[in-house]
Amino acid sequence: MRRPGWPTRFWVAVAVVIVKPLSWLLVKKDWRRGDRLPREGAIIVATNHLSWVDPLLIAHFLYNNGRWPVVLAKSGLFAVPVIGHMVRALRAIPVYRGSADAVRSLRESEERIAEGACVMFYPEGTCTRDPEFWPMEGKTGAARLALETGVPVIPVAHWGAQEILPYGEKRPRLFPRKTFRVLVGPPVDLSKYRGGPEGQPPRAEVLREATADIMAAVTEQLAELRGEKAPTAPFKKPSDS
Repeated sequence: MRRPGWPTRFWVAVAVVIVKPLSWLLVKKDWRRGDRLPREGAIIVATNHLSWVDPLLIAHFLYNNGRWPVVLAKSGLFAVPVIGHMVRALRAIPVYRGSADAVRSLRESEERIAEGACVMFYPEGTCTRDPEFWPMEGKTGAARLALETGVPVIPVAHWGAQEILPYGEKRPRLFPRKTFRVLVGPPVDLSKYRGGPEGQPPRAEVLREATADIMAAVTEQLAELRGEKAPTAPFKKPSDS
């Protein structure tokens, strides 16, 4: 019997055989507070984005802590031969950017939440452009999903992926081995944003404030990981990048 939110056993085995050995071999681990991840029930994981390689590394972390990450991936991947079949089988959700179909990603995420899945969001929408690699302002999708479904948002910060594969580069820097650090925070308290008119979607202002709280929680965990003080305000991504 398939576990709620998980792919079939065959595809779980395929992913584990490919990802785990590479991850253990090539990257040192500093994983903290995995106990804060609920092992059952639907959750939203909100995390920062540093590199094209961090989805695989975060997926490994979540898997080792008993959760299968349902990842939102660019819709173009689903059209690539072989790869498209794999990401679909692994239960990824296509993201339709810049079109009226963007809402389809949230609706599909709601369906996975109803199954009890762990849906992983990058609220920034892309790798951070902050010169010091702090999280940028977030988009409101994760907050909307949380407020409409009532499921907890778990902030997860990571550090080190940018040293393995810097944004925009295609060749990883594998040696010397880098350390991939992860810290899980407590659920984000969004209670003050709930309780709007029944049947009505949250207002834009509420979504922006809830998103800011989510990103602040992720940034707080990242500051602890880095042992540094975070900026007082998040970086705003230029519109043309």
